[in-house]
Amino acid sequence: MDGSPRRHKRESQDDHIYDQMFSAILEQRLSPGTKLSEDVLGEIFGVSRTVIRKVLQRLSHENVVRILPNRGAYVAEPSPEEARDVLEARKVVEAGIMRRVIARHTRADLKKLEKMRTEEANSIAQGDHSKWVALSGDFHLALADIAGNESLRDFLRALVSRTSLIHVQYQNGKMGSQSCSCEEHGDIIEAIREQDEEKAVRMMMDHLQACEEQLNLDGQEPVSDLYKIFSATAD
Repeated sequence: MDGSPRRHKRESQDDHIYDQMFSAILEQRLSPGTKLSEDVLGEIFGVSRTVIRKVLQRLSHENVVRILPNRGAYVAEPSPEEARDVLEARKVVEAGIMRRVIARHTRADLKKLEKMRTEEANSIAQGDHSKWVALSGDFHLALADIAGNESLRDFLRALVSRTSLIHVQYQNGKMGSQSCSCEEHGDIIEAIREQDEEKAVRMMMDHLQACEEQLNLDGQEPVSDLYKIFSATAD
């Protein structure tokens, strides 16, 4: 086996680029339909097209990037049907997660969730949409961590990133639903504190349903600038 520092450096580099691109999608800085030019991304990150191609393949396996023959890679554009499927899958997965959270959570977990909700509220007050989007997704992933099932967490992580694309493409405006979402997270925390399993599941289902009802399936996606998005993170 090749355990050389050179190989580890290459893997670390690939992971760094993957993390930056995944975060850009999760935080809604990369819009659906954005062309992901291997040449441009290679120039931005200072790597070869081969490295970029590997990262794009990895993202395509998570359904957040689509690679089209003879056309290149694009940020995925979920159809209305895909949007409904993803949100339905989240309801099934997160209902199971909530039941496990009720059984497994600790006081430290509740404290962490409260801190995350406070950070969400602060990002809303500051008008920092990208930060709020990331924190909102992190809240759901933190619940999956508490549930203690790695497979569920990995599945949810992919669903959360796809949900982010769906909201970029179909949501009516960016700022309107943030306060409500943060309040709903607070309701979920309170149900966990009360150790009320059915209430916790119901709060989560209501929260996800509210997200779905905010979607405009006739919405148009904005355009992203790769240089602007990654220039500050490529070093």
